[in-house]
Amino acid sequence: MTDLNPQQKVKFYQKGTYTTSNRLVDARARLVQASMDRNNSLTCGHRACQGCGEALGARYAIDAAMRASHNQTIAVNATGCLEVFTTPYPETSWQIPWVHSLFGNAPAVATGVAAALKVRKNKQVRVVAQGGDGGTTDIGFGCLSGMFERNDDVLYICYDNQGYMNTGVQRSSATPPAARTATTQAVGDAPGNVFGTGKNVPLIAMAHNIPYVATASIANLKDLEAKVTKAMHIHGARYIHVNVPCPLGWGSAPHDTVRVARLMVECGLFPLFEAEFGEVTNVIKIRKRVPVEEYLKIQKRFAHLFRKDKPDIERIRAIQAMADANIKRYKLLGEGA
Repeated sequence: MTDLNPQQKVKFYQKGTYTTSNRLVDARARLVQASMDRNNSLTCGHRACQGCGEALGARYAIDAAMRASHNQTIAVNATGCLEVFTTPYPETSWQIPWVHSLFGNAPAVATGVAAALKVRKNKQVRVVAQGGDGGTTDIGFGCLSGMFERNDDVLYICYDNQGYMNTGVQRSSATPPAARTATTQAVGDAPGNVFGTGKNVPLIAMAHNIPYVATASIANLKDLEAKVTKAMHIHGARYIHVNVPCPLGWGSAPHDTVRVARLMVECGLFPLFEAEFGEVTNVIKIRKRVPVEEYLKIQKRFAHLFRKDKPDIERIRAIQAMADANIKRYKLLGEGA
């Protein structure tokens, strides 16, 4: 109620799905899933874990790609969690032309699909390749670099859950420092993953001078959709790196998936930006800066840093320094943050 009009009631809108109240929201403020013409590219029935960030990210990203291409998109999928939980033989949850490649050659297969379309003079159908961080930053890295170097007309989307989750939560080159995995146990003088390792694939993609590179998070689905839509209207090699928390591998509660993703952005560990031809062109400012402890504490993979008898202050500070460096490099702080 309001003092000016005691009969006026406050209206609450759910904008994530196509509900009656959502239709009262301006069309430009709706998510792709809130539209009647959504494709439902990744439909129900898949076997993702409860709270899976990758399932959420892929659903929104591919539906945005389909909408931008007027439902004229072919997806090439590397082996990994996304492939395994969506296509248990002989079933599939994909409702689009979808190709399963090997673990490491999704960029090459997607390049072949794009080349075939070019030979057939088909300019309407677009190609999207997708994979996890294992198939992107590690096993498929050479094919991905080749795709960038040749400037092949493919959008590659990496769903980064920071480890080989499908095979038992082993370390990848996207696993953060100090994180516990099956191959970086929380034992010894420096438990968890070591500092000074890994790859920053968005920066590596920028070094190839390709037309478009972006980072995105499931904590900001509107931004994710906008970046996929923009990328689909560009020709040449494009790369989007999406942060998708994994409750199983990260040791976070399934209902905290979006919260974990948001805290990772707001502490500065995962900057959201766009780049064109090697130059950063846009960043998403941090609205409410938080210390890295808030992000780390709600994940069991970092529990060893907060032992009551001996908290690892030194390494927490080192992680904070990484976040601070990102904030400075990308100028992430807006007014009042």
